[in-house]
Amino acid sequence: MTTTSRPGGFTTPGRAPDVVVVGAGVVGAACALAAARAGLAVTVVDRGAVAGGTSSGGEGNLLVSDKPAGAELALALHSLGHWEDVAAYLEDVTGRPRGGIELEHKGGLMVAARSETMTTLEGIAAGQRALGVEVVRVDGDALREVEPHLAAGLAGGMLYPQDGQLQPMLATATMLAAARRLGAVVRTHAEVTGLVRTGERVHGVVLAGGARIEAGQVVNAAGPWARQVAAMAGVHLPVMPRRGVVLVTQPLPRLVRRKVYAAEYVSNVASDAPGLESSAVVEGTPAGTVLIGASRERVGFDPSMPVAVVRRLAAQAVALFPMLAAARVLRTYRGFRPYSPDHLPMIGADPRAPGLVHASGHEGAGVILAAGTGQLVAEILTGAPPSVELTPVRPERFEGVAG
Repeated sequence: MTTTSRPGGFTTPGRAPDVVVVGAGVVGAACALAAARAGLAVTVVDRGAVAGGTSSGGEGNLLVSDKPAGAELALALHSLGHWEDVAAYLEDVTGRPRGGIELEHKGGLMVAARSETMTTLEGIAAGQRALGVEVVRVDGDALREVEPHLAAGLAGGMLYPQDGQLQPMLATATMLAAARRLGAVVRTHAEVTGLVRTGERVHGVVLAGGARIEAGQVVNAAGPWARQVAAMAGVHLPVMPRRGVVLVTQPLPRLVRRKVYAAEYVSNVASDAPGLESSAVVEGTPAGTVLIGASRERVGFDPSMPVAVVRRLAAQAVALFPMLAAARVLRTYRGFRPYSPDHLPMIGADPRAPGLVHASGHEGAGVILAAGTGQLVAEILTGAPPSVELTPVRPERFEGVAG
C-alpha cells in the first residue's frame, strides 16, 4: 500500500480515513479510541495541542451525585461503566495500573448547611436510587467520621460511593496514544477552517493553508468551539463557553478523602444565569494537592484570571474546610466548559448535514461522559444500534431556537 507524508511528521496510508475527529480533548480522544477499536481508520485534528483546551482546565470529575434522575444521569451511569472498560484496555496497552490515568472511585460527599436542604437532597436521592445510583445519608453528627476536617455545625450530607476522579490530560493523551497503536493519526496544530462538502453532505475537513482530508464521516468534538465547526456545515449548534476557575494548593497530607461540595453546587450546575455563580468544591489528588472550585460564568472566551473569583472560591473552601486557611495556593487555572442551553450534550448524526456527527455540549460533565460518548459515536459511525437512547441529546433539537 502506498503512503503519503503529512505535515507534522506523520506518515499514513494513502487512502482516506473512515473518520476525521475534530478535537483532541478528552471527548475527541474517547471517540477516536472507540472508533479505532471498532476497526475504523481514524484521523484526529486539533488547532492546538493534545488536551490543550477544556480538558486542561477541569478537575477530572466522574460525578453521578450532581445529576438528578433524567437523561444526563442515564448517560453518566452508562459512561461510568465504559470508563472501566477503557481503563482495563489502557492497562493492557501500557502495563500501568488502570492505564496510569489516576482513575479512582473515591466517592463524593454533598453536604448541607441546613436541615431543610437535607430534605431536598433526600428527594433528589430517591430519584437517583431508582436509576441505580448508590446513595448513603450521613447525619450531621456523623459527617466527621466520613471527612474528619469538615467544618462543625453542618446539618448532614449524602455520600455517593460511585463518584470518582481521573487526571483528564493523562487520560486524553493515553487514549490517543492507544488509538495511534491501532493506526490512528493525530495531527496537532492543524486548524480546521472548513468542511469538505458535496451539497449538504460532509465528507472531510479543510485545514488552514488549504490542505484537505477526505473522510467518510466527520466527528465534531471541538468542545466550546463546536458551534463554529457546525456553522461550517451550515447548521446551528448552540454551544457556548462557560468559564470556570480552579485553585491548586500546596501538597498536603491526604486531609480531604473524597470530593466534597456544598449542596448549592447542584443548582449552580443547572442554572441558566450568565453571571457568576460559585460554590465550594474541594478534593484531594494522588499528588497531594487539593483542588478547589467551582465557578461558572458566561463571559465568552475571555482568557483573564478573575482575582475576585479566586478570592471567593478560597473563602468558600475555607468555610467548608477551615484547615485550608493555612494552605498556600500554588497556582490557579481556568477553562471553558461547552455549555448547552438545556444542560444536555449534543450527541449524534446531524440529519441537516449527512456525514457530520456531533459530540459536544457536555459542559462540566465532559470527563464522566467521555467514555460513553466515544462508544456511542463509534456505534453511530459503524451503523450499530445505540446502546443508550439518543433522542434527548439529538443535535438538531435546537433547530429554530435562538441561542
